[in-house]
Amino acid sequence: MIGADFTTIEPELRGAVALLWLNRPEVHNAFNATMLQELVEVLRQIEADPAIRVVVFSGRGKSFSAGADLNWMKEMIHYGYEENKQDALGISELFYRIYTLGKPVIAAINGAAIGGGMGFVGASDIVIASDRARFSLSEVRIGVVPACISPYLIKKAGEGMLKELFITGRRFGPEKALEARLINHVVAHDRLLDFSLEMAGELLACGPDAVAMCKSLFRHVPEMDLKTAYDYTADVIARMRISPEAQEGMRAFLEKRRPAWCPAEPNG
Repeated sequence: MIGADFTTIEPELRGAVALLWLNRPEVHNAFNATMLQELVEVLRQIEADPAIRVVVFSGRGKSFSAGADLNWMKEMIHYGYEENKQDALGISELFYRIYTLGKPVIAAINGAAIGGGMGFVGASDIVIASDRARFSLSEVRIGVVPACISPYLIKKAGEGMLKELFITGRRFGPEKALEARLINHVVAHDRLLDFSLEMAGELLACGPDAVAMCKSLFRHVPEMDLKTAYDYTADVIARMRISPEAQEGMRAFLEKRRPAWCPAEPNG
C-alpha cells in the first residue's frame, strides 16, 4: 500500500503496477526538494511492498519534467559548497533508488524531459517516449553540468552521441533519442499510457525474483573480470534454479500452465 500524503506526486495503483505521476504541471513538473523527498519515500514504500511489481513514471500536463524548479535555483545561487552538496546528494539518491529498485521501472515520457528530468531517462529500465517528447541536457547553457545523472546516462548510451548532447545542451526529439540509445520506443502521443501499461503487463508475466536478478546482473557483472564473472554467474544460475520461483516456473512450463506469479489479465 502506498501512502496518500504526497503534494508533488500522484501515485496510482493499477493492480500490481504503480503509476507515479509527477504532479506539478504548473511548473512543467520541475522538481524541488519536496518532490525529491516524496519520490524517494514512495520508492521506499514500493520496494517494501511485494504486491507492487512494476513502476511506471509519467508527468501530468504537457511536460514530463523540466528539471530543477526555478525558485529552487534562485535559492541555490546563495548556497555554499556544503549546502550545494546536500542538495546534489538528494538528486543522486533519487536516481540511485530508481536504478537499483528491485522491480522494473518504465518511464513514459509524455513531453519535455529537460536537465535533471533526463535522470529518469537514464535510470529507468525501459523508456517509452511520446512522439511529442523533447529532450535536452541543458545544464551547460547555464554553466553547470549533468553530473548526478551522468552515471546512468553514460551506462545506458555510452560516449558516442551522448558527449555531443552533454556539451552542446541542444534540444532533440524522440528519433534522435532513439538513435542515441537513450530510449527504447517511440509511440503516438495518445498511445503512450496504453503502450506503457501493455509493457508493464509483459513484465508481470515474468518471475519477479528473476527480473530483480536481471537488474542486479547489470549492476555487478560489468565491473567484474572474466574469471570473477565466470564463477559469479554460475553461482547465480545454480541458486536461481533451486529457488521456489524457478521451481514453479519450470513446472508450469512443463505442465503447460501459467506460473503462479502471472496475473490472469496483463495489468492485474
